[in-house]
Amino acid sequence: MKPVRFSLRRLVAGMIAALLASMLPLSAGVEWRYTMENPGDGWDKADFDDSGWKTGPGGFGDGKAPGSRVGTEWTTSDIWSRRSFELEKLPARPALLIHHDEDAEIIINGVEAAKFEKFSVYYEIVPLGETGAKALKVGKNTLALHCHQATGGQYIDVHVIDADNLPDLSELATGGTGLASDLITEWGAKVTPENAWRGYPRPQMTRENWTNLNGEWNYAVTTLATEKPSGWAGKILVPFCLESKLSGVGRKLEPFEALWYQRTVTLAPRAEMRTLLHFEAVDYACAVTVNGKRIGEHIGGNLPFTFDITDAAVEGENEIVLRVEDATGGAQLRGKQNLNPHGIWYTRVSGIWQTVWVEEVPARHIESLAISTDIETGDITVEPKLVGAKVEGEKVRITVSEGDKVIAVGDGNKVRVADAKLWSPDSPHLYELKVTLTDGAGTTLDEVGSYTGLRKVGQTKDADGNLRFTLNGKEIFHWGPLDQGWWPDGLLTPPSEAAMVSDVQFLKDAGFNMIRKHIKVEPQRYYYDCDRLGMMVWQDQVAGGANPKWTRMAPNPEDAEWSAEDHTQYMAELEQMMDVLGFFPSIVVWTPFNEAWGQHRTVEVGEWTVKRDPTRLVNIASGGNFWPVGHIADEHRYPHPGFPLDQKRFDDYIKVVGEFGGHGWPVKGHLWDSTRENWGYGGLPKSLEEYKERYRKSIEILVELKKKGISGGVYTQTTDVEGEINGILTYDRKEAKISPADLKAIHAPLFRP
Repeated sequence: MKPVRFSLRRLVAGMIAALLASMLPLSAGVEWRYTMENPGDGWDKADFDDSGWKTGPGGFGDGKAPGSRVGTEWTTSDIWSRRSFELEKLPARPALLIHHDEDAEIIINGVEAAKFEKFSVYYEIVPLGETGAKALKVGKNTLALHCHQATGGQYIDVHVIDADNLPDLSELATGGTGLASDLITEWGAKVTPENAWRGYPRPQMTRENWTNLNGEWNYAVTTLATEKPSGWAGKILVPFCLESKLSGVGRKLEPFEALWYQRTVTLAPRAEMRTLLHFEAVDYACAVTVNGKRIGEHIGGNLPFTFDITDAAVEGENEIVLRVEDATGGAQLRGKQNLNPHGIWYTRVSGIWQTVWVEEVPARHIESLAISTDIETGDITVEPKLVGAKVEGEKVRITVSEGDKVIAVGDGNKVRVADAKLWSPDSPHLYELKVTLTDGAGTTLDEVGSYTGLRKVGQTKDADGNLRFTLNGKEIFHWGPLDQGWWPDGLLTPPSEAAMVSDVQFLKDAGFNMIRKHIKVEPQRYYYDCDRLGMMVWQDQVAGGANPKWTRMAPNPEDAEWSAEDHTQYMAELEQMMDVLGFFPSIVVWTPFNEAWGQHRTVEVGEWTVKRDPTRLVNIASGGNFWPVGHIADEHRYPHPGFPLDQKRFDDYIKVVGEFGGHGWPVKGHLWDSTRENWGYGGLPKSLEEYKERYRKSIEILVELKKKGISGGVYTQTTDVEGEINGILTYDRKEAKISPADLKAIHAPLFRP
């Protein structure tokens, strides 16, 4: 299988942008002997006596070079280093795994194997030439290097590898393993290949004839240039990403590597039917073959996609192979993922991270549903997207039910419900739908199950002239946590639906009526659970790409410069997110940008979003940079909430504090890594009671801000995440720092008139 075709420029830019932050050494790299004083002639010979040199782990650098994994500090202009390594057999494709500064010389057993004049931006695989390859021998080998640094950050690290059998870079250089913690949730501890995410993944459009492909797949990691793996490294548990504990692998995917998946599935194709292969999310770019036939490619790591595999499928066993590339950088929309996790940036996620499934559908079938409602009339409008050759006389019928009782039936795209019950957080009423496609004779061609809730999102001015949120024509204060949806065992993938429900129910019990889903698209069942439990959602677009200067709410902000290609991809993913999630009544606000992350063409994006979905409100940039577009002006302020209320230019917008709080408290035995700096905003309190008092104080301030015109608040955050310990819950969800009952009592004043 050939590599996925997305531009080399994009890939290299991704490496550079994602790796600008230096990495703290988290584990020992390979030991070297080194000197920073010229050792004179013969230093590179195999029999040279280097016993007087210093020893230290690679790589060598000052921590300022992109992509560096510094084990030993090097700040002089030159370094000479040596080490020995053993080979049981000669590699089939000998190569250097190297990241280097200017003027790097690599010597193997006294023979110059490679020389580099310009610096690299990340680890690269460089095939050894004939001379270097011939210098290798079975048994003990000596590797020597000299590197000169001319300007900027500096770094050098090198390893001899077999390009057909890639090592895990984490085992060679500093930086730790794919998962830095043994922390696990109660749900994660119960995950098995047999029970991993078994539910139907698309609750808004259900069918009975489907097959879940979660479970154990074969996997391999190769270079980007590899056409096909020579073998499989072992088993990986889908839908958990390569780096996660629950995948059973826990290995980082490097930007120079490709990740492969393989499994078989038994199919029984029928005439006049189509077989569809669904991936709910694969990070980032992938290509699929079925039975050796190239089916298609996809770019984008956060949303579902589907391939029609009918022409490749056969009766009996079918082989599926998936190839993935993931640079975790550049304009790639990746959210909080980072190659160098630290601070507010977390472990990368590569490969399949949501459900994979296959279903059989009629040749003429319903591909998707767009549902809208009118609370004044009780009308439910269903616009199905139909694919396949049109059938003469075909029509659509909509059946509306409450439990086992049918309450309305309509032919065409619209049906009216008498005395309709409205959806709200206090009364999350949902109606079940059945959408049937028939031919002219009344024979059913296709049928899907669905549901909806009738509700209307809006805004109004209060007696003091402040714009306020409304739901179903009534003022409502939006109060919720920043919710990032990360898990210690599954990373971006919740260990189960029950785990997701537990989070939402905890927040509901704690007196929140909204969740700000931060820089992540959840599995679709998450939004269904918010629908049925009664939780409004502010949905962020996943961030990535170049940033402008963050000027927050200041006037005259600047936008980042994005290429037309990168902007097109951004807009494609934004539109698809709105298409997929636009179904769910719980989503009431779209947020295209957060804190200037990837913020570009703001007014254009904002105007497009408002026009694309007039049924919801648009918060163009949570925390600024603020541009006069959309419906909401959003300030971020830590640790206690605040807003520039004196500035009249925000009067035409609903004013919210889109992030505040972040009060931290470490709970022993529930930390991602007890040896690292675990932090919260405003410094850590001296006691749990002081932590609780800080929380109460923030809510008291928000209550006063509400009286002055603030219409919503977002507390950071639901759970601890890696080194952030500012969650109300611990990262493993086993301890609540404040009980739901106490939280609800603290929050109660926010909902008083």
